[in-house]
Amino acid sequence: MNNWMWKKHMHDVFGNVSRCAIAGLLAVILTTSANAGDSEKARRIHDRLAGVPPTADEMLELEGAMSGSNPECSSFSLTGVDPAAECAAYLAMQNVSFYNVTLKNFAAPWTNRDRSVFVPLNDYIATVIGMIRDDAPFNELLSRDITYVGRPGVVSAAPSANNNDHYVQLEANNINLRDELESGLQSDVNNIPPNATAGVMTSRAAAEAFFVAGTNRAMFRFTMLNHFCTDMEQLHDPALPPDRIRQDVSRSPGGDSRLFLNNCIGCHTGMDPMAQAFAYYHYDDDADDGDAASMSLEYTAGSVQAKYFNNDLNFPPGYVTPDDHWDNYWRKGQNSYLGFDSSLPGSGDGAKSLGQELGNSQAFAACQVKKVFRAVCLRAPEDATDRSKVDEIIATFRSTGYRMKQVFADTAVHCMGQ
Repeated sequence: MNNWMWKKHMHDVFGNVSRCAIAGLLAVILTTSANAGDSEKARRIHDRLAGVPPTADEMLELEGAMSGSNPECSSFSLTGVDPAAECAAYLAMQNVSFYNVTLKNFAAPWTNRDRSVFVPLNDYIATVIGMIRDDAPFNELLSRDITYVGRPGVVSAAPSANNNDHYVQLEANNINLRDELESGLQSDVNNIPPNATAGVMTSRAAAEAFFVAGTNRAMFRFTMLNHFCTDMEQLHDPALPPDRIRQDVSRSPGGDSRLFLNNCIGCHTGMDPMAQAFAYYHYDDDADDGDAASMSLEYTAGSVQAKYFNNDLNFPPGYVTPDDHWDNYWRKGQNSYLGFDSSLPGSGDGAKSLGQELGNSQAFAACQVKKVFRAVCLRAPEDATDRSKVDEIIATFRSTGYRMKQVFADTAVHCMGQ
């Protein structure tokens, strides 16, 4: 019903009511309609971030934010073009479900080879949740000596290098992860030197999934999948030097060297020189060996793990790993688009320095933003408007301290009308 029809309806209903009264009534109705639009946007922001509908009190807070009348908005660092909606997003992120549900499901697929969301809470997930809650620089996710655990006394099981009981109890008891997580040193919990810690890459959950058996290439490949949003096939570059490819990679698989030259070489030229950073790591999954360190991350400083010499007779002239020194060959060639930080050397020793190399890249930042976009908008960026907004959020993310809550807020505002 257009405005003219509505006015006619008002005249038919009220007949002798003055034009002035009708005009006033129309103003109230139109104002209410506008407010209803803001209310719906605020509700959608809350639904997308917290995953649950707002309570009546929360809705009042959200509507106050949208109208510019909520004094709590002044406590947030609002940098977007729509500070009212951005404030509503920050209010939504105060809901405990943002931490216990949204962020748990956001990080869970990164912790297992199946990339499944249906896994128990663990130290990897808890660390992601804690760093986002505390606005910790997220580019340190792959390098910092940090882990998040429940506050003392919240559950009976203590954090352990040998089991996941502490986190299982946190989840089973539905502990409020917004209020009951605290940061600590990963080196203290996992019993490894501080210089051997590399953020979530050396968490117990990641070690169990990606350092067990194999050749430790899994840790590198899944780090690319989870934090660069690319798999090795997309990073395939056969033009790089093959000098660091290990002995276990046959140069003539099935007796055909063309398979190696056209396929295998392209992944291994970049992966093997960087996966060397993990040469001293192993996850001991043998619970029956009587070793006190079983079911935990093992770090052998100065001694390359035996798995790096698996199948060494496949190609004896291949590279023999002497230590944990890594080099990033992707700084040149077609993968230079990943945007590695020119202030870093592009090489180093051990997983921590590799994590710094990866975490400070353009590709790492872009991947985090794209994952948030999909989680909040429930779709991938589709058109020029979406792509422009993603680029803007990436730039803000990198220039304002890698704060993930800002990414969630900006993304929710962008999708609030959809």
